[in-house]
Formats: sequence, structure tokens, C-alpha cells
Amino acid sequence: MSKRVTILGAGISGLSASAFLAKEGFDVTILEKNPTIGGRARQFEKDGFVFDMGPSWYWMPDVFERFYNQFGYTTSDFYDLKRLDPSYRVYWPDLSFTDVPANMTEMEAWFESLEPGSSKKLREFLNDAKYKYEVGMQDLVFKPSLSLFEFADSRVLKGLLNMHLLSSFSNYIRKYFKHPKILSLLEFPVLFLGAMPNETPALYSLMNYADISLGTWYPMGGMFKFVEAFEKIAKDQGVKIKTSHEVLGFDYVDRTIVSAKTSQGMHESDFFISGADYQHTDSKLLNGHANYSEKYWDKRTMAPSCLLFYVGINKRVNNLQHHNLFFDESLDLHGKEIYKDPQWPSAPLFYMSAPSITDPSVAPEGHENLFFLIPIAPDLKDDNEQIRERYFELLLHRLKKITGNDIKENIVYKKSFCISDFKREYHAFKGNAYGLANTLKQTAILKPSLKNKNLTNFYYTGQLTVPGPGVPPSIISGEVVANEIIKSQKR
Repeated sequence: MSKRVTILGAGISGLSASAFLAKEGFDVTILEKNPTIGGRARQFEKDGFVFDMGPSWYWMPDVFERFYNQFGYTTSDFYDLKRLDPSYRVYWPDLSFTDVPANMTEMEAWFESLEPGSSKKLREFLNDAKYKYEVGMQDLVFKPSLSLFEFADSRVLKGLLNMHLLSSFSNYIRKYFKHPKILSLLEFPVLFLGAMPNETPALYSLMNYADISLGTWYPMGGMFKFVEAFEKIAKDQGVKIKTSHEVLGFDYVDRTIVSAKTSQGMHESDFFISGADYQHTDSKLLNGHANYSEKYWDKRTMAPSCLLFYVGINKRVNNLQHHNLFFDESLDLHGKEIYKDPQWPSAPLFYMSAPSITDPSVAPEGHENLFFLIPIAPDLKDDNEQIRERYFELLLHRLKKITGNDIKENIVYKKSFCISDFKREYHAFKGNAYGLANTLKQTAILKPSLKNKNLTNFYYTGQLTVPGPGVPPSIISGEVVANEIIKSQKR
């Protein structure tokens, strides 16, 4: 009889792990707490609007393609992937804006217009970022980070020495560029990594390569298209997915889990993987077998949470792109109110997506589908409707002032999502949206381990373990943990 594997959570990492394990002959079942799959990448429909609930940026298309290829597919088998041009729009403090081009010649010209000589430096900067991306995404992220010896081969050691792990991202980019708009553009991709640019390792210039060189893409039909692709691949391998099956605890024989207690009854298995929130699994489900203490978790540095609004309006917008970054307020102030002195932000930067500009299928004809995001500190108190409404009014005011779009009287649907929702829907530790901060002290072997040290058959996957947060790392996380279980059965 084939070995049974039970996975907690039908998010990206859980779906990924399930497909790799089932392909190797394991009998795999996913138990999903919520009534729909996808985890933070879920989707919902209302009144003709199709809203992606979480990820809205499709970066690193090579990671998706690599996953599909391992099961005999290519991206185009599942959806039409369109490169956005411009990639996104940035509104600046002077209320001007820049449409960031997908074409490298146009990008170099924009750099040169701001800072003479910077186009040559951009090529040098991206060449170095490409090296970091290739070493990082081809070598480092596939390490299970269970031992330092994993990093002992020559390519990886050389890579580590050239990754600028001990340099700050902020100082590093200032060796190349001086203009504030260029610096802000380059600092944007690291904003959600969990620390200010001056505290983020320069290693993460690999994100600039992903942004500028690899581009910003969109799967027609919505981001949920890749969730559906992962679901099809998993089911093709024989994976069983049970929704509305929340795991509430486990039964043990010595140091081995033999069954999971779910909201729908008991479920026996030989191996268990938690793709649910790591801290919730440790502190609420494992009954004294946790990998880490509450003290350990309280000392972790978390990436931000966010306040989200899903909005449908009965008219079309002007002067906006698919992705829009509103950098019209102080990044330093907003960053301090997230990372240094956690509080509800006084003058937040925000992001707005209008996917219906690219994809008419996500809104009724003549309507617009809008997604607003304000990064905030995790675990803020007083997450209530009054505070949410105050920020929504602020967003509407800034949108009208900066872009001329007055949408207040045209709103036909609105839903908010914030800290208390992240806790309720995903058991997210401190209501975080993006997992652990990518600081040097929380990298590779310093992240929470993918294997439980107290149990013989329990593993973890997802954004709180290796390699880290984000959709592409979550895809890889599923593969890495699957390979550990596969290897354990071949020894």
C-alpha cells in the first residue's frame, strides 16, 4: 500500500507539495479549512465582479513555467499570460507620474533623463541582480536549510560571497544611483519584505531583476487561473482535496502522529505537512510537540499586514494603469509606522490595481474592478469598521486629487479585509499578510525549520518557512518539502 500524506491547507505551497508527492506514488489528501481552495490567493465573485483576494502581481514567470513543465504542461495550457506594458504607474510627491516601461531601451532612456550616465549603471546593476537571481532562484531556494553543509558546494559558496548579504539594500543601490525617483523605484519591490531598505540585505536586488528584466505579467481571467492550474495538476496526479475540513488537533503514538482530528471527523495518515500558518499549527494543534515556543514567535520580525478594499464601480476610470503605486507621501514616515513605531499610518502610501483595464471579464460591461491595498504593521489593535472607513475615505480623496477619478457616487460593491480577517480566515500570526520579514537573521537556516524536531512524520511548508513569502517561493516551498519526504523513503 502506498504511503499516505495529509496536507493542511490548499494554498499554493500545499497544492505544489501534493502534486510532487502524488507524482511519486504517495496517496495524498489535502484538508482545507475554508470552503474554497487557494489560501490567500482565493477568489470571489459578486454581482458580476471577479475579485482576486490576495496576490495581484505575477512576477517570476519562469518559476510557474518550471512547475508546469515538471508535469508535462506549459503555462499556455492553462491561461493566456500577458506582459503588461507599462508594467505599472508610480505617482510621485510632486503629483507627477511615471509609467514604468516594459521595454529596456525605454527604461534606460527614462533613467538617463533623470540622471545622466545612469543607463550604463542600470545595465551594470541589473547584470549583478541577474547573477543574484540565478544563484538565488536556481540554488539557494531549493535548499531545505536543515544543515549548513547544504551550502558547502562551490557554486553556492561562491554565490553567497557575491550576494552582498552583509550590505544593506539602501546603501547598495546608492552606489549606483542618486536621483530620488530612481531610488524609490528600486526600493519599491523590497517594501513588502518586512524591513526598511536600509535593513534589508542587498541580496534582494534580485527583486529588481524580476521586476525590470523579467517583467510584470497578468493571467487573463484573473490571478486565480494559476490556482486552478495547480488544482488540475494535483488532481491529475490523484490528489484528493477536502474543503471545509479544518484540522483541530492530532492523535499520537509516541513521537508519531497517526491521525488528524478535523471538523468533519478523523483522518489517518503516515505523513503530515502543515501548509497552514506555522505558528498556529505549533501553538494550537501540536499539543506539546511544537517546534518553537511562544517566546520564539514573539521575537520574530513579521512582514506587514495590510488593509484591503475590493471595490466595484459602475463607470470606467481614467488616468490609471493596471497597477498603480501612490508614492505621493513619505516612505520614511510610513515605514517607521510599520516597522519602528507600529501604529495606524498617518499618511500612508498605497497601491491600487484596476485589472478590468486589462481584462474585461472581471467586471460587468461599463464597470471597473478596483483593488486597494495599504501596508500596515501587523497586530494593530482597534481593527474596526470606523477605522477602515476612515482610510477608505482617505483613499477616495487622494485618488480624486491625484488622478481626477471621483468614484464615491459610483460604488456598487465594497468589501474590506484587514488584520482581524487574516486571523479569522487564515489563523495568520499577528494578522500578518506577508509572512516573516526577509531580514538577514531570518534567512535560510535561520528561518523556522520545515521539519518538526519532536515528531517523526510532521513537516511544514509555506511562507513562514523556507524559502520565504510570496507566490513563487511558496511554489518552491512545496517542492522542497515534498522532496524531503520522498528522500526519507528512499534511504
